[in-house]
This record gives sequence, structure tokens and C-alpha cells, in this order.
Amino acid sequence: MGATVAFTKGSVMDGARVRENEEVGRAKGMSRAELLELPAAVDLETGNRALGLGRSKGYELAKRGQYPCKVLRLGNAYRVVTADLLALLGLAA
Repeated sequence: MGATVAFTKGSVMDGARVRENEEVGRAKGMSRAELLELPAAVDLETGNRALGLGRSKGYELAKRGQYPCKVLRLGNAYRVVTADLLALLGLAA
């Protein structure tokens, strides 16, 4: 049986540095409090995190117009409308 190893911020794991702002073992989603503090529109990465989507899947859905809530295309960037995101998650005010 192998030993359990805990990694902390800045640890090196298999030659890859764990990002400073990322805690190992942290859930991908967002808490209710984090969701309710979001601005009117958020970047696609934040929308993906709130929905538990991976980066590739989120961009694929947005590109095809199949993202589960309203997405705005602003130049080369996608912005997720927070009100639609909160409604989808059942947190609308």
C-alpha cells in the first residue's frame, strides 16, 4: 500500500508545480455565497466552474450555441450572463 501524500500551495508534484491559487483536492464548483457575489456577466471560465464544466467542453458548447445559459460573444471573448446562470442553478433572486 502506498503512503498518502498531501500537497500544499507551491508544492512540486511529478515535476509540475501546483498553482499558487489552487488547493489540491478543492471542489471544482462554486459555493452559493461565491455565486451570489458574481458581477452581471462573468467570463466563460467562471461560468464553467459554476456549472462544473471543463474548459474544453464549455468552449465547445459556447461555440456551438449550446451553452446551458445565455452567453454573449464580445470580440474574441465569451461572457456568461450571471442572472441566467443563477436561474439555471436555482439561485435566482
